[in-house]
Amino acid sequence: MSHVKAGGTSKNIHDSPGQRLGVKRFGGQKVNKGEVLVRQVGQTKLSGKGTFMSRNYTIHAAKDGVVKFITRRKKNFTGKTVSRTEVTVE
Repeated sequence: MSHVKAGGTSKNIHDSPGQRLGVKRFGGQKVNKGEVLVRQVGQTKLSGKGTFMSRNYTIHAAKDGVVKFITRRKKNFTGKTVSRTEVTVE
Protein backbone atom coordinates (compact mmCIF):
# COMPACT_ATOMS: atom_id res chain seq x y z
CA MET A 1 0.00 0.00 0.00
CA SER A 2 1.39 3.32 -1.01
CA HIS A 3 0.62 6.57 0.71
CA VAL A 4 1.96 10.12 0.78
CA LYS A 5 4.09 11.13 3.74
CA ALA A 6 5.32 14.51 4.95
CA GLY A 7 3.02 16.65 2.82
CA GLY A 8 3.69 19.72 4.91
CA THR A 9 1.26 22.54 5.68
CA SER A 10 -0.04 25.41 3.61
CA LYS A 11 -0.29 28.75 5.42
CA ASN A 12 -1.63 31.21 2.87
CA ILE A 13 -4.81 29.48 1.70
CA HIS A 14 -7.46 31.64 3.39
CA ASP A 15 -8.52 34.62 1.31
CA SER A 16 -11.41 37.01 1.86
CA PRO A 17 -12.49 39.96 -0.29
CA GLY A 18 -11.81 43.52 0.83
CA GLN A 19 -14.56 45.35 2.72
CA ARG A 20 -14.52 48.45 0.45
CA LEU A 21 -14.14 50.87 3.36
CA GLY A 22 -13.20 54.53 3.20
CA VAL A 23 -14.46 57.92 2.09
CA LYS A 24 -17.02 57.66 -0.74
CA ARG A 25 -17.85 61.37 -1.22
CA PHE A 26 -15.11 63.97 -0.82
CA GLY A 27 -15.15 67.59 0.32
CA GLY A 28 -16.91 69.95 -2.09
CA GLN A 29 -18.99 67.24 -3.77
CA LYS A 30 -22.77 67.59 -4.03
CA VAL A 31 -24.74 64.79 -2.37
CA ASN A 32 -28.36 63.73 -2.13
CA LYS A 33 -30.24 62.65 1.00
CA GLY A 34 -29.31 59.11 2.08
CA GLU A 35 -26.04 58.80 0.14
CA VAL A 36 -23.14 56.99 1.80
CA LEU A 37 -20.35 59.41 2.65
CA VAL A 38 -17.93 57.23 4.68
CA ARG A 39 -17.74 53.47 5.30
CA GLN A 40 -15.68 52.71 8.41
CA VAL A 41 -15.01 50.15 11.13
CA GLY A 42 -15.46 51.93 14.45
CA GLN A 43 -15.88 55.66 14.85
CA THR A 44 -12.75 57.00 13.16
CA LYS A 45 -14.72 59.90 11.64
CA LEU A 46 -17.57 61.71 13.39
CA SER A 47 -20.95 62.61 11.91
CA GLY A 48 -21.73 66.33 12.10
CA LYS A 49 -24.62 68.53 11.01
CA GLY A 50 -26.60 67.25 8.05
CA THR A 51 -25.39 63.66 8.50
CA PHE A 52 -26.31 60.59 10.53
CA MET A 53 -24.46 57.43 11.51
CA SER A 54 -25.95 53.96 11.04
CA ARG A 55 -25.40 50.90 13.25
CA ASN A 56 -22.23 49.81 11.45
CA TYR A 57 -20.70 53.33 11.76
CA THR A 58 -21.45 54.24 8.13
CA ILE A 59 -22.01 57.99 7.75
CA HIS A 60 -24.93 59.00 5.48
CA ALA A 61 -26.19 62.38 4.25
CA ALA A 62 -29.37 63.44 6.07
CA LYS A 63 -30.14 66.16 3.51
CA ASP A 64 -29.12 67.41 0.08
CA GLY A 65 -26.05 69.65 0.04
CA VAL A 66 -22.27 69.84 -0.21
CA VAL A 67 -19.88 67.66 1.83
CA LYS A 68 -17.41 69.37 4.16
CA PHE A 69 -14.68 67.86 6.37
CA ILE A 70 -13.64 69.58 9.63
CA THR A 71 -10.92 68.53 12.07
CA ARG A 72 -11.82 68.87 15.75
CA ARG A 73 -10.69 67.60 19.14
CA LYS A 74 -12.73 64.96 20.99
CA LYS A 75 -12.27 63.69 24.54
CA ASN A 76 -11.57 59.97 24.95
CA PHE A 77 -12.92 57.73 27.72
CA THR A 78 -9.63 58.18 29.55
CA GLY A 79 -9.85 61.98 29.36
CA LYS A 80 -7.20 62.36 26.66
CA THR A 81 -8.21 64.56 23.73
CA VAL A 82 -7.66 63.21 20.22
CA SER A 83 -8.03 64.76 16.77
CA ARG A 84 -11.02 63.48 14.78
CA THR A 85 -12.44 64.40 11.38
CA GLU A 86 -16.08 65.51 11.39
CA VAL A 87 -18.18 65.06 8.26
CA THR A 88 -20.91 67.66 7.63
CA VAL A 89 -23.36 68.43 4.82
CA GLU A 90 -24.25 72.08 4.27
